[in-house]
This record gives sequence, structure tokens and C-alpha cells, in this order.
Amino acid sequence: MKLVQFGAGNIGRSFVGPLFSRVGWDVAFVDVNPTIVDLLNRERFYTVVIKREGQKDELRRVGPVRAVDGRDSSTVAREIASADLVATSVGKAALPKILPPIAQGLALRRTENPDRPLDIIIAENARGADVLFRDTLTSILGADYPLDRLVGLIETSIGKMVPIMRQADLQQDPLRIFAEEYETLILDKRGFRGPLPDIPGLQPVDQIQAYVDRKLFIHNLGHAVAAYEGYRIDGRVELLAQAILLPGVEATVRRAMNQGADALALEYPTAYSRQDLADHIDDLVGRFKNRALGDTVHRVGRDLFRKLDREDRLVGAMLLCAGHKLPFDAIALAFRSALGFKAPDETGHLFPPDERFFAEYQNRGLSWVLETVARLRRDNPIDERVLGVLES
Repeated sequence: MKLVQFGAGNIGRSFVGPLFSRVGWDVAFVDVNPTIVDLLNRERFYTVVIKREGQKDELRRVGPVRAVDGRDSSTVAREIASADLVATSVGKAALPKILPPIAQGLALRRTENPDRPLDIIIAENARGADVLFRDTLTSILGADYPLDRLVGLIETSIGKMVPIMRQADLQQDPLRIFAEEYETLILDKRGFRGPLPDIPGLQPVDQIQAYVDRKLFIHNLGHAVAAYEGYRIDGRVELLAQAILLPGVEATVRRAMNQGADALALEYPTAYSRQDLADHIDDLVGRFKNRALGDTVHRVGRDLFRKLDREDRLVGAMLLCAGHKLPFDAIALAFRSALGFKAPDETGHLFPPDERFFAEYQNRGLSWVLETVARLRRDNPIDERVLGVLES
């Protein structure tokens, strides 16, 4: 059995690849980083370091694996043609770049195995990623290609936390990757066209959108609130686990997460109970406090253009609350704190897109953020409720 895994980065190497490798699948990573590709092909194994609070690190050897240069489209297409499963973990911005070679592989696959379906696990935590896949693949392959019959587009909810690797650690071993222990891959049971893989750690669900939104509006939301509020209170704070322990931060984090949970329980009443969501919040807050993981405030809070968008963790959660006529003041507080978030990386620099964000914000003000970045519309009554709170 073969998995073709697009992306040999944080989620690909720490999470998806190991799930399949440990049960004997041939895992072929596709990546455009030549150093990583060459090292994976030379070493055939790499190490995932499991970080637990107050415990000794656990070293997990993953392999044998191999890699393909993502720029070699013909080789990538041949790998897809013979794959049992494809997965992607490249980030939402990079998805348009990998869809053409995927389409090329699907076309080749149809000439060699006309009726053999291929399922694609979209491990991206991106709302609507399946629509992007469907529209782009249809555009490339043509309307005559039976996409719905031959290609399963499997949305997921990725809950694993993986920190940015420090340069000192990368210099010691570029393939080694740090991660928390969490190993549950929630995916859309209804999206499969082929057989559901019998892989420990996979959790198929019927209502995947409920779990995608749970990830955004509880997990990602709480993470962001901890980063933005922690930095607001103490601009010297470095680790997320330190930020959440600052005075008042955990209480604000829990209040924001519970506001998101109240709205989710109304939006998806048959997917999970309010008690399920309360238990999930308790688990997450404990995981946020994992100092051994070394996750930074910079990583969790950076990329404001994305994280302040209407489809993302803060504005999306406020819109959901507003749609159900529920309060969202704790989430709004974090949004305002994000407008002052300038936590640097280990070299003392801001994330480059955030430098552009603050240059624009300084020149154009809050209305620019609300209308252009958050994309809130003044002609929409639900948006208006959010705008009223954020502008008050």
C-alpha cells in the first residue's frame, strides 16, 4: 500500500506520514525543498521527538520513507498513478501549486487504471479546501472527467500542535521534528470513494464541517487568544505555555473558547454535545500549557492577514456567535489585542507579511482592517453586529 504525501513539513512529517508508515505503508513525500528531499532519500528514516510536560522526550523513528522532488511533475504523476491514497499538508496558500501535478497524475492514472478511484486526504485545516480542489481539478481535467466517481476529496480536522524548529535544532538534524503526542486524524467518512483505510488514529466522522469548525472556533481560537492576550500583558513573553499562565489570560482564553462552543453547540446539535465541547476545552487548555513543546507566541499569533480574515478563528467565531445572537466580547477583546501583536521570531524579526499589515494599519486605521482584512460587510445584519462591537 502506498501513500503519496504532499508536504514534508510539520504536519506531513510529524503526523500524517507516521500514521501510515508505522503500519507498513510505503510513504512517498512530495516536497520542493531539495535539502529535505535529498536527506529523506539518503537516510530513509527520520525522528519525531514527542514532547510531554514534565517528562523525558520520546524519540520515535519513522521509516522507511522516501521522497520525490515536487518540481519533477512527470515523476510525481507516476507516483499518483499507482498510489493507494494521496494526502496534502502544504498550507492553504500552496494548494494552487500542487493541484496541476495532481491533475496530471489523475489523468495518467485513468489511462492505466480507468475505474480505480483515488482518495485525497486534505490535511490543511482550510475551510472549503474541497471546493478549491473540485473546481481546479475540473477546470484542468475537463468536465468529461468523472471526478465525483473517481476522486474522493476528504476534508479533515487537524488538531496536532507542532512548534517551529529552532535553527540550532535544525542544524543538528534537519529531519528531526518536535511535536506533541496527539495523534487523532479526524476525517470525512462520506468523502471516500475507495475503501476506508484501516489505520489506527484515523477517526472518520459523518459531519466533518462540525469538526472543521470546532478546530477553528475552539482550538485555533483559544490558541490565538492566549498569544494575543499574553503578548498584550507582557510583550517579553516567548512561549505560549508561559503566556497562558500570565494573570487573567487563562480566564479570557476559556471565556472565548466557551463563547465559541456555545455557538457551535447550536450550529451542530447532532455532532457533539455541549459537555463534549467543555471536555475538549479542558483538554486543549492542558495541552496549551505544555512547556516542553516549546511552542512560541510568535508562531501561534503570526500571519494577521490570515488570522483576522472572516473565514478564520476570530472573526469567523464572532460571526457564528452573532448569527445565533450570543455574546462574543472575549473574542472581540482578543481581536483588538491582535492589532498590537508584534511578537518577534528567534532572530528578533516579525513575520514579513505582518510587517506589511502594520504598515497598512498605521496608515489606514481600523476601518481598513475591518473592511479589507476581516472582510466585514456593512450591508449584512450579522456582520453589522460584529462591526458594532469591534468599533465600540
